[in-house]
Amino acid sequence: MDLLALADFNLVARHGGFGKAARASGRPKATLSRRVSELESALDLRLLERGARTLKLTEEGRALYERTGYLLAEIDEAAAKIASGGDKPRGRLRISAPLLFSQTAMGKLAAAFALKFPEVRVEVTTEDRSVDMIEEGYDLVIRVNPDPDETLVGRILMRDRLVVVAGPAMRRPKGDVVVPTVVRGASDLSLEWDVTSRGRNSPIKTDPVLRLSSLIMVRDAVRAGVGAARLPVSLVSRDLAAGNLVRWGDVDGPQIALWALYPSRRLLSARVSAFLDFLKEAFPSGTPEELAAFMD
Repeated sequence: MDLLALADFNLVARHGGFGKAARASGRPKATLSRRVSELESALDLRLLERGARTLKLTEEGRALYERTGYLLAEIDEAAAKIASGGDKPRGRLRISAPLLFSQTAMGKLAAAFALKFPEVRVEVTTEDRSVDMIEEGYDLVIRVNPDPDETLVGRILMRDRLVVVAGPAMRRPKGDVVVPTVVRGASDLSLEWDVTSRGRNSPIKTDPVLRLSSLIMVRDAVRAGVGAARLPVSLVSRDLAAGNLVRWGDVDGPQIALWALYPSRRLLSARVSAFLDFLKEAFPSGTPEELAAFMD
């Protein structure tokens, strides 16, 4: 296979068209079109569907792009390392992180990393959805309890757990009394929480009086005394210690695991490796108390 033709195909696929790829690379549009056609002929496959104004990857083209894009990037990076005489982290580092972690920790982390590695340009996007790393061009994603993905590998940064908390003036009711609660989003439809307190499971019947889009908003509403909520220990430990909130018990269910994920490949870029090591230094034990201490 012609690696130069493969590189041209990846360039076109990444930019979504011959014209955009030509402008980005300074290469003639006709040359790129010819090289991709030669690659298609050599593979006896149609890789691109060419419309009047649009260009779309075929199923085979998408598979080829996803399997070879990072390999070509590794080749370029290895050559750059050799040329520069070292493996010092440099270049752009694109990260996708969930909302709560971004709001509470990512700003400080990104700033400290940028000061330590001034030749790396960090870009952080905040979103809770499962992004396509290859399609959307991310180097690293941070996710809570991610679904298994055979194309990615990763490591757990920390573990957290949910607790039920309320304002100090709000007493936990006994029996079947319904409790006003604050929940995140419209998708939380549960009307009973399984809660363990002092080794005993005692369900709480709930009436969601507020639905808010972020856990920080939920915490602030609970501080104001409007109702109880299920929140991570890392987010409320300081309020519990200060008496601003009281803990009613632990939520039954799996722990929260925060993962750092990256493409399954042998050669990690120096900037991704450096950021992973940086996260490990920031949270050496991976406990919710470490994240709480990191917040201001």
